[in-house]
Amino acid sequence: LTARDFFRAVLTHPEHGKVARDLIVSREISPEMVALFELGAAPDRWDGLVQTAQKKKFDLEPLQILGLLKSRESGGVYDGFRNRLMFPIHDQIGRVIGFGGRRLRDKNADGSSVDDAKYLNSSDSVVFNKSTTLYGLHQAAKAISRSRMTIVTEGYMDTIACHQAGVRNAVAALGTALTPQNAKILRRLCETVVLLFDGDEAGQKATDRAMEALFAEPIDVKLSLIHI
Repeated sequence: LTARDFFRAVLTHPEHGKVARDLIVSREISPEMVALFELGAAPDRWDGLVQTAQKKKFDLEPLQILGLLKSRESGGVYDGFRNRLMFPIHDQIGRVIGFGGRRLRDKNADGSSVDDAKYLNSSDSVVFNKSTTLYGLHQAAKAISRSRMTIVTEGYMDTIACHQAGVRNAVAALGTALTPQNAKILRRLCETVVLLFDGDEAGQKATDRAMEALFAEPIDVKLSLIHI
């Protein structure tokens, strides 16, 4: 059992995966995309992955390195991802090297905003570096090779939506913006990059940073802003 398998099992659990499945339905993500991107769920508890790993007698250190488990000041560890829809992040040949998680609750029971970040990524490690990783590249590689074009979106959900709509050459940068390292990877893979970002202030800032990174490479850049 890997962390990916654990999160995928939680997603199918009648109780612990219900909220995540409801989010998937509300976002109209198809079963095909759930399978293709290996979506999962982190349960709303502090020790789900901990207990599973301990029962299977796994070494906990690799899970801590990736930020899947966190150390307590009083000793022991706890789950780093809780109550989140989980997005495995693959390298170009399909190995899971990290995770992203979207919170499943945006409001508390009293209507106040939840303090947790909307999205969390695994910690950078020897196998995972946000600056050199593109989400969905493994799934998009063949389409990028055929079209010689890559569509870069703002996030996990946007990339999945593109693939579901038949646009299979879509990827997403991790973190706040496309990096110079991302731009170098894209230059090796294709001739044209299309930036498909939201037209809001955050999207425009991300566009400016992405354009700066891409203009340093010999690659054609096109821009498409989504106004919502």
